[in-house]
Amino acid sequence: GATATRGRERARHRRTVSRAPAARGGARDGHAARRRALNPQPFSDECDTMPDPRDTTVAPDGAAEQALADPPTCAALFLGFLGLGLMGFGGVLPMARRMLVERRRWLSGEAFTELLGLCQFLPGGNIINLSVAVGLEFRGAGGALSALLGLIAGPTAVVIGLGMIYDRFRTDPHLEHFFAGLAAAAAGMLVATALKMLAPLRRKPVALAIVALCFLAIAVLRLPLLPSMMVLAPLSVLGVWATQRGGRA
Repeated sequence: GATATRGRERARHRRTVSRAPAARGGARDGHAARRRALNPQPFSDECDTMPDPRDTTVAPDGAAEQALADPPTCAALFLGFLGLGLMGFGGVLPMARRMLVERRRWLSGEAFTELLGLCQFLPGGNIINLSVAVGLEFRGAGGALSALLGLIAGPTAVVIGLGMIYDRFRTDPHLEHFFAGLAAAAAGMLVATALKMLAPLRRKPVALAIVALCFLAIAVLRLPLLPSMMVLAPLSVLGVWATQRGGRA
């Protein structure tokens, strides 16, 4: 009798041990189901293929560039060029690209370079021509007038005030050092602007060749500006036309 009793106890113990893993597995499945019910997945199956936001791969052909802003109003043109005129100590042109392309995103870098090239070929100040051209581009004659008035209103008032101060303290050595420092800063800003303008042309060998010829003629050989532009401008137009025609062919 004792032997039979011990046999039944061993059999009951084996059945209990064999059911324990299944019970634990069922408990785990139950806990997982409750967690899924309490914390549903925020994305559907279609979202499993979404790109990793940490991926640093750059899209080709400048696809990651910021989109251009909406066309500015006459008031926005006036205020934009007013701030540009007030900030442009030593020359407004180095600040013009930053305002038009980087901050307000009214023009792309390539469009700014092309528009500035046209303004440099026309008589008159480059930045004056640029303000009129940008205003005409977006708002016609009203935009051109708004941009031009905004550009010259602030500097005119500042120049009158500074002229009165300079007339009184012109012999002060501190003032002489101040203007020398402004000249150095203006030269540095012009160099930085020139390098930024070269960026859209880095894949255009014809344009780079014209840039090199212009630098050689004006900066190295010291040839007059107007004859140099009268020769280089037609060469540039013919070179771009021939390149585009060859690409279509």
